[in-house]
Amino acid sequence: MDTIVYTLAGAIDPDRGWGLAGESWQAMAALDRYTASRPAGSSSGSTWFRLGDRDLATHLYRTARLAEGGTPTEVAAEIGHAWGVGITLVPMTEGRFRTLIELAGSGEVVPFQDYFVRLQHGVPIASISFDQQGCALNPAARTAIDRSDVVVIAPSNPLVSIGPIRALPGVDELLAGRRESVVAVSPIVGGHAIKGPADRMMAELGVEPTVAGVARLYAPIATTLVVDTVDAGLAGEVEAAGMRCIVTPTVMTTLDAARSLAVACLAAAR
Repeated sequence: MDTIVYTLAGAIDPDRGWGLAGESWQAMAALDRYTASRPAGSSSGSTWFRLGDRDLATHLYRTARLAEGGTPTEVAAEIGHAWGVGITLVPMTEGRFRTLIELAGSGEVVPFQDYFVRLQHGVPIASISFDQQGCALNPAARTAIDRSDVVVIAPSNPLVSIGPIRALPGVDELLAGRRESVVAVSPIVGGHAIKGPADRMMAELGVEPTVAGVARLYAPIATTLVVDTVDAGLAGEVEAAGMRCIVTPTVMTTLDAARSLAVACLAAAR
Protein backbone atom coordinates (compact mmCIF):
# COMPACT_ATOMS: atom_id res chain seq x y z
CA MET A 1 0.00 0.00 0.00
CA ASP A 2 2.79 2.42 0.89
CA THR A 3 4.62 1.79 -2.37
CA ILE A 4 1.44 2.63 -4.28
CA VAL A 5 0.91 5.81 -2.24
CA TYR A 6 4.51 6.97 -2.64
CA THR A 7 4.44 6.21 -6.38
CA LEU A 8 1.21 8.12 -7.01
CA ALA A 9 2.53 11.00 -4.90
CA GLY A 10 5.69 11.17 -7.03
CA ALA A 11 7.81 10.49 -3.94
CA ILE A 12 8.99 6.93 -4.56
CA ASP A 13 12.70 6.13 -4.72
CA PRO A 14 13.05 5.32 -8.43
CA ASP A 15 16.23 3.28 -8.00
CA ARG A 16 15.04 0.97 -5.23
CA GLY A 17 11.42 0.89 -6.40
CA TRP A 18 10.19 1.20 -2.81
CA GLY A 19 10.52 3.69 0.05
CA LEU A 20 11.00 7.40 -0.35
CA ALA A 21 13.41 9.35 -2.50
CA GLY A 22 16.10 11.29 -0.65
CA GLU A 23 15.85 9.11 2.46
CA SER A 24 18.16 9.14 5.47
CA TRP A 25 18.87 6.09 7.62
CA GLN A 26 19.78 7.39 11.07
CA ALA A 27 17.12 5.35 12.91
CA MET A 28 18.45 2.10 11.40
CA ALA A 29 22.01 3.09 12.23
CA ALA A 30 20.98 3.81 15.80
CA LEU A 31 19.26 0.43 16.11
CA ASP A 32 22.42 -1.30 14.89
CA ARG A 33 24.08 -0.17 18.13
CA TYR A 34 21.96 -2.65 20.10
CA THR A 35 22.71 -5.71 17.97
CA ALA A 36 25.54 -6.97 20.19
CA SER A 37 23.46 -6.47 23.35
CA ARG A 38 20.32 -8.22 22.13
CA PRO A 39 19.60 -11.50 24.00
CA ALA A 40 19.57 -14.73 22.02
CA GLY A 41 16.18 -15.37 20.47
CA SER A 42 15.08 -11.76 20.66
CA SER A 43 14.03 -9.92 17.51
CA SER A 44 13.96 -6.54 19.20
CA GLY A 45 15.62 -3.82 17.19
CA SER A 46 16.25 -5.99 14.13
CA THR A 47 17.49 -3.99 11.17
CA TRP A 48 17.34 -6.52 8.35
CA PHE A 49 14.07 -4.93 7.24
CA ARG A 50 15.37 -1.51 6.28
CA LEU A 51 13.08 1.47 6.78
CA GLY A 52 14.25 5.00 6.07
CA ASP A 53 13.61 7.74 8.62
CA ARG A 54 10.71 9.33 6.75
CA ASP A 55 9.24 5.99 5.73
CA LEU A 56 9.37 4.95 9.38
CA ALA A 57 7.05 7.87 10.20
CA THR A 58 4.33 6.29 8.04
CA HIS A 59 4.63 3.03 9.97
CA LEU A 60 4.58 4.78 13.33
CA TYR A 61 1.41 6.61 12.33
CA ARG A 62 -0.28 3.43 11.06
CA THR A 63 0.64 1.39 14.14
CA ALA A 64 -0.71 4.07 16.49
CA ARG A 65 -3.95 4.48 14.52
CA LEU A 66 -4.59 0.74 14.40
CA ALA A 67 -3.93 0.54 18.16
CA GLU A 68 -6.57 3.25 18.62
CA GLY A 69 -9.09 1.14 16.75
CA GLY A 70 -8.81 2.58 13.27
CA THR A 71 -9.51 0.06 10.52
CA PRO A 72 -6.97 -0.67 7.78
CA THR A 73 -9.33 0.97 5.27
CA GLU A 74 -9.63 4.13 7.35
CA VAL A 75 -5.90 4.35 7.94
CA ALA A 76 -5.13 3.75 4.25
CA ALA A 77 -7.42 6.65 3.37
CA GLU A 78 -5.73 8.89 5.93
CA ILE A 79 -2.25 8.08 4.64
CA GLY A 80 -3.34 8.59 1.04
CA HIS A 81 -4.90 11.95 1.94
CA ALA A 82 -1.73 13.04 3.74
CA TRP A 83 0.25 12.43 0.55
CA GLY A 84 -2.29 14.15 -1.69
CA VAL A 85 -3.36 10.96 -3.45
CA GLY A 86 -6.81 11.58 -4.89
CA ILE A 87 -7.88 8.00 -5.63
CA THR A 88 -9.33 5.42 -3.28
CA LEU A 89 -6.92 2.75 -2.01
CA VAL A 90 -8.57 -0.29 -0.47
CA PRO A 91 -6.80 -3.03 1.54
CA MET A 92 -7.94 -6.52 0.55
CA THR A 93 -9.17 -7.31 4.08
CA GLU A 94 -9.73 -5.68 7.44
CA GLY A 95 -8.33 -8.76 9.18
CA ARG A 96 -4.86 -10.09 9.90
CA PHE A 97 -3.55 -12.09 6.96
CA ARG A 98 -0.07 -13.62 6.66
CA THR A 99 1.73 -15.33 3.79
CA LEU A 100 3.97 -18.18 4.92
CA ILE A 101 6.79 -19.80 2.95
CA GLU A 102 8.02 -23.35 3.51
CA LEU A 103 11.72 -23.57 2.66
CA ALA A 104 12.82 -26.55 0.61
CA GLY A 105 15.12 -29.02 2.31
CA SER A 106 14.76 -27.83 5.89
CA GLY A 107 10.98 -27.67 5.93
CA GLU A 108 11.21 -24.48 7.98
CA VAL A 109 8.18 -22.19 7.60
CA VAL A 110 8.91 -18.46 7.65
CA PRO A 111 6.82 -15.32 7.13
CA PHE A 112 7.02 -13.99 3.58
CA GLN A 113 9.07 -10.91 4.53
CA ASP A 114 11.71 -13.13 6.13
CA TYR A 115 11.99 -15.07 2.88
CA PHE A 116 11.91 -12.01 0.66
CA VAL A 117 14.02 -9.55 2.67
CA ARG A 118 16.03 -11.35 5.36
CA LEU A 119 16.89 -14.33 3.13
CA GLN A 120 16.93 -12.16 -0.03
CA HIS A 121 14.62 -14.73 -1.72
CA GLY A 122 17.81 -16.69 -2.37
CA VAL A 123 16.65 -20.08 -1.09
CA PRO A 124 14.36 -22.57 -2.86
CA ILE A 125 10.83 -23.00 -1.57
CA ALA A 126 8.60 -26.04 -1.13
CA SER A 127 5.18 -24.46 -0.62
CA ILE A 128 3.19 -21.30 0.03
CA SER A 129 0.39 -21.13 2.59
CA PHE A 130 -1.82 -18.43 4.04
CA ASP A 131 -2.69 -17.78 7.68
CA GLN A 132 -6.03 -16.02 7.25
CA GLN A 133 -7.47 -16.25 10.76
CA GLY A 134 -11.00 -15.97 9.40
CA CYS A 135 -10.25 -13.02 7.12
CA ALA A 136 -12.98 -11.91 4.74
CA LEU A 137 -12.82 -9.77 1.64
CA ASN A 138 -13.03 -6.11 2.58
CA PRO A 139 -16.60 -4.95 1.80
CA ALA A 140 -15.12 -1.85 0.16
CA ALA A 141 -13.03 -4.06 -2.11
CA ARG A 142 -16.07 -6.15 -3.02
CA THR A 143 -17.97 -2.98 -3.90
CA ALA A 144 -15.06 -1.70 -6.00
CA ILE A 145 -14.93 -4.96 -7.96
CA ASP A 146 -18.71 -5.04 -8.42
CA ARG A 147 -18.95 -1.46 -9.65
CA SER A 148 -15.82 -1.24 -11.80
CA ASP A 149 -16.04 -1.35 -15.58
CA VAL A 150 -12.73 -3.22 -15.87
CA VAL A 151 -10.61 -5.18 -13.40
CA VAL A 152 -6.89 -5.18 -14.23
CA ILE A 153 -4.64 -7.70 -12.50
CA ALA A 154 -1.28 -5.98 -12.34
CA PRO A 155 1.96 -7.66 -13.50
CA SER A 156 2.92 -8.67 -10.00
CA ASN A 157 3.89 -12.06 -8.60
CA PRO A 158 0.84 -14.31 -9.20
CA LEU A 159 1.74 -16.54 -6.24
CA VAL A 160 2.51 -14.16 -3.39
CA SER A 161 1.13 -10.79 -4.53
CA ILE A 162 -2.07 -11.73 -6.35
CA GLY A 163 -2.38 -15.16 -4.72
CA PRO A 164 -3.18 -13.83 -1.23
CA ILE A 165 -6.05 -11.74 -2.60
CA ARG A 166 -7.42 -14.74 -4.49
CA ALA A 167 -7.13 -16.85 -1.33
CA LEU A 168 -9.80 -14.79 0.41
CA PRO A 169 -13.19 -16.57 0.35
CA GLY A 170 -15.32 -15.55 -2.61
CA VAL A 171 -12.75 -13.56 -4.57
CA ASP A 172 -12.26 -16.07 -7.38
CA GLU A 173 -16.01 -16.56 -7.67
CA LEU A 174 -16.52 -12.79 -7.82
CA LEU A 175 -13.96 -12.41 -10.61
CA ALA A 176 -15.12 -15.49 -12.49
CA GLY A 177 -18.63 -14.06 -12.52
CA ARG A 178 -17.39 -11.06 -14.54
CA ARG A 179 -14.52 -12.82 -16.28
CA GLU A 180 -15.07 -11.08 -19.66
CA SER A 181 -14.04 -7.72 -18.19
CA VAL A 182 -11.03 -8.99 -16.22
CA VAL A 183 -7.62 -8.41 -17.84
CA ALA A 184 -4.33 -9.72 -16.44
CA VAL A 185 -0.84 -8.51 -17.35
CA SER A 186 1.88 -11.15 -17.34
CA PRO A 187 4.71 -10.54 -14.86
CA ILE A 188 6.86 -12.96 -16.86
CA VAL A 189 8.65 -11.60 -19.94
CA GLY A 190 10.81 -13.92 -22.00
CA GLY A 191 10.68 -16.58 -19.28
CA HIS A 192 11.91 -14.24 -16.53
CA ALA A 193 10.39 -11.93 -13.95
CA ILE A 194 11.09 -8.26 -14.58
CA LYS A 195 11.65 -7.86 -10.85
CA GLY A 196 11.66 -10.27 -7.91
CA PRO A 197 11.59 -14.07 -7.70
CA ALA A 198 8.28 -14.85 -9.44
CA ASP A 199 9.93 -16.97 -12.14
CA ARG A 200 11.97 -19.01 -9.64
CA MET A 201 9.03 -19.46 -7.27
CA MET A 202 6.82 -20.67 -10.11
CA ALA A 203 9.44 -23.16 -11.29
CA GLU A 204 10.10 -24.43 -7.76
CA LEU A 205 6.37 -25.06 -7.27
CA GLY A 206 5.92 -26.83 -10.60
CA VAL A 207 4.35 -23.94 -12.52
CA GLU A 208 5.85 -23.28 -15.94
CA PRO A 209 7.60 -19.84 -15.68
CA THR A 210 6.30 -18.56 -19.02
CA VAL A 211 3.31 -16.54 -20.17
CA ALA A 212 1.60 -19.88 -20.85
CA GLY A 213 2.11 -20.85 -17.21
CA VAL A 214 0.69 -17.50 -16.12
CA ALA A 215 -2.31 -18.05 -18.41
CA ARG A 216 -3.07 -21.38 -16.74
CA LEU A 217 -3.09 -19.64 -13.36
CA TYR A 218 -5.40 -16.82 -14.46
CA ALA A 219 -7.72 -18.53 -16.96
CA PRO A 220 -10.42 -19.29 -14.34
CA ILE A 221 -10.84 -15.61 -13.43
CA ALA A 222 -9.75 -13.55 -16.46
CA THR A 223 -10.53 -13.65 -20.17
CA THR A 224 -7.51 -11.71 -21.43
CA LEU A 225 -3.77 -11.94 -20.80
CA VAL A 226 -1.57 -9.07 -21.96
CA VAL A 227 1.95 -10.25 -22.82
CA ASP A 228 5.09 -8.50 -24.00
CA THR A 229 6.16 -8.50 -27.64
CA VAL A 230 9.07 -10.76 -26.64
CA ASP A 231 6.51 -13.50 -26.00
CA ALA A 232 4.47 -13.05 -29.18
CA GLY A 233 5.46 -16.56 -30.27
CA LEU A 234 3.65 -18.02 -27.25
CA ALA A 235 0.30 -16.39 -28.04
CA GLY A 236 -1.06 -19.72 -29.25
CA GLU A 237 -0.17 -21.41 -25.97
CA VAL A 238 -1.88 -18.64 -24.02
CA GLU A 239 -5.02 -19.12 -26.11
CA ALA A 240 -4.79 -22.90 -25.68
CA ALA A 241 -4.88 -22.28 -21.92
CA GLY A 242 -8.23 -20.56 -22.37
CA MET A 243 -7.31 -16.88 -22.54
CA ARG A 244 -7.38 -14.24 -25.25
CA CYS A 245 -3.82 -13.01 -25.84
CA ILE A 246 -2.97 -9.35 -26.44
CA VAL A 247 0.63 -8.62 -27.46
CA THR A 248 2.03 -5.17 -26.64
CA PRO A 249 5.10 -3.71 -24.88
CA THR A 250 4.57 -4.36 -21.16
CA VAL A 251 7.86 -3.30 -19.54
CA MET A 252 7.09 0.04 -17.89
CA THR A 253 10.42 1.81 -18.15
CA THR A 254 8.79 5.26 -18.49
CA LEU A 255 5.49 6.91 -17.59
CA ASP A 256 4.59 6.96 -21.28
CA ALA A 257 5.18 3.20 -21.48
CA ALA A 258 3.00 2.69 -18.41
CA ARG A 259 0.28 4.89 -19.89
CA SER A 260 0.32 2.96 -23.16
CA LEU A 261 0.03 -0.34 -21.30
CA ALA A 262 -2.94 0.96 -19.31
CA VAL A 263 -4.67 2.03 -22.53
CA ALA A 264 -4.03 -1.42 -24.05
CA CYS A 265 -5.49 -3.16 -20.97
CA LEU A 266 -8.67 -1.08 -21.01
CA ALA A 267 -9.08 -1.55 -24.75
CA ALA A 268 -8.64 -5.31 -24.38
CA ALA A 269 -11.53 -5.49 -21.90
CA ARG A 270 -13.85 -3.37 -24.01
